[in-house]
Amino acid sequence: MRIRMFSILLVTFLAAPSSYAAEFTVNAVTTGTNGEMMVFSPGYLKVEVGDTVNFIPSDASHNAESFVSPSSETAFVTALGKDTRITFSQEGVYLYKCTPHFVLGMVGVIQVGKAVNKNEALAVWKPMEPMMSMNQDRMATYLEQID
Repeated sequence: MRIRMFSILLVTFLAAPSSYAAEFTVNAVTTGTNGEMMVFSPGYLKVEVGDTVNFIPSDASHNAESFVSPSSETAFVTALGKDTRITFSQEGVYLYKCTPHFVLGMVGVIQVGKAVNKNEALAVWKPMEPMMSMNQDRMATYLEQID
């Protein structure tokens, strides 16, 4: 009886951390609900380590590619037009873009837990900002939300 109870408790304990992970969706759309063009919705998202983000492109021309992440091991790129789930395993700030539409301002920010690499993210973004021909204030709005 004790062994069975111990086994049940052990399985419950080992399974518990995964049951706390949350799932979020980021839609990559050509036209947002408020009329914005080339946008990730939401553009800023705060999650916790272990959470999963589902990137859902509205058509075959959208993807998501990180250009800032806490480490090279946590960088990501999704295929064009393919729904993709990314589970975030490292705390920090992730800046990402739609590769074909970056110049149009299709960018986003995911903060995972504490923003341990915020200064690095800001430093990488600064020289990239002039490359956008549209929606130039979008990333600044997202970066202001990092805490």
